[in-house]
Amino acid sequence: MFANDPVIYSRALMSLTFVFHIIFATIGVGIPVLIALAEWMGICRNDPHYTLMARRWTRGYVITVAVGVVSGTALGLQINLLWPNFMRIAGQAIGLPMFMEIFAFFFEAIFLGIYMYTWDRFKPKIHFLFIIPVVIGASCSALFITLVNAFMNSPQGFEIVDGIIGNVQPLKAMFTPASPTKVSHVLVSAYLTSAFIIAGNAAYALLKGKRHIYYKKVLNMTLFAALVFAISTFLIGDLSGKYLAKYQPEKLAAGEWHFETMSHAPLIVGGILTETHEVKYGWKIPFALSVLAHGNPKSEVKGLNDFPADEIPPLWIHYTFDAMVGIGGYLTSIPLLFILALWFRKGNPYNKLLLAAIVIGAPLAMFAIEYGWIYAEVGRQPWILRGYMKTQQGATTSEHVGLLFVVFLALYVILGISCLRVLVKMFKNNTPEDELMLQNKESALK
Repeated sequence: MFANDPVIYSRALMSLTFVFHIIFATIGVGIPVLIALAEWMGICRNDPHYTLMARRWTRGYVITVAVGVVSGTALGLQINLLWPNFMRIAGQAIGLPMFMEIFAFFFEAIFLGIYMYTWDRFKPKIHFLFIIPVVIGASCSALFITLVNAFMNSPQGFEIVDGIIGNVQPLKAMFTPASPTKVSHVLVSAYLTSAFIIAGNAAYALLKGKRHIYYKKVLNMTLFAALVFAISTFLIGDLSGKYLAKYQPEKLAAGEWHFETMSHAPLIVGGILTETHEVKYGWKIPFALSVLAHGNPKSEVKGLNDFPADEIPPLWIHYTFDAMVGIGGYLTSIPLLFILALWFRKGNPYNKLLLAAIVIGAPLAMFAIEYGWIYAEVGRQPWILRGYMKTQQGATTSEHVGLLFVVFLALYVILGISCLRVLVKMFKNNTPEDELMLQNKESALK
């Protein structure tokens, strides 16, 4: 595969684990919010359909949490084993949120068990209270681990003298300039993706000929939520661009193939970059990069030619940035079209074309998450700790990382297939129609 280079193997293994884990981490953060929303609507409207949504989504959520625990544990293990020099610094400077992330997970897990096994044992409003700690724990877990990533992009709160770390200020290291935009973007995009995953499944059922009102109510609720989350994601993305312009201008410039420092800078969409750094076939939006970077079309945006050549990120991240933003636009327009069709009397929000677009939106939302993280992580290169330690300096020198890559690849294939089979069988053999019919029979016997 590679010439036994532990740095390349370490990066490949971490990328593999992250790409797999982020799927379950995203679901783990977003689904509890939707479960809480569904149960609350069931209580407020005295509607068993929404209550059933919360019940069914909880069952599936527990399966994904179990897989996420395995991949998350693997990720934590690999960070320590594959990047020992990085952890020598990060373990002291940013250890607080690492510990708090574990605490948040246990907090979530305890109340998830209570919530799942106490249906019908408490009054609905009391039972609803048990999902709130699950939502808080899941979101806090993402918050704390994202603070660690923010630290890697804008490290502060410590000093290094003669290779020895000292004068550590945990709270300053924990809350860096990157923290607000990174944390908010991760959370809201997780909520958006989860809403589309559930909406996509309901839309698929309607396309397959199922016409039960349950599926339409799922779409109505999740797509209203998706529109709110999509708009929020775009607003936060705009703030992220301004953060990059101030603190990581080389990442912004690489993502936009912006080489010359200039005012009125255009934003490039698509295109092909030649060896002479000429952009062909791209669409240039006048002044848009200046607006994204500083909120002013006349503002100056620093170009890649003003940075050292060995500190410029890989230029192919331009495509991941474009894909992320493009999918974000799609995920905003689809729920907007659905809601407009729902509001107009002659509109048909359940037509096959729109339902197919919703189904497509589910995997696209997950791809947007993947592309966003690739842009975030690769765009930080060559640094593992920006300004202090390059990726090559932080990696292990072990010669056995290649073997670990094969082992973990097999593990993720087994976990992924097993999880998918369990979820499909769980919901295919126990449809909403069957559960509602059973509930009606039980109610009639009482």
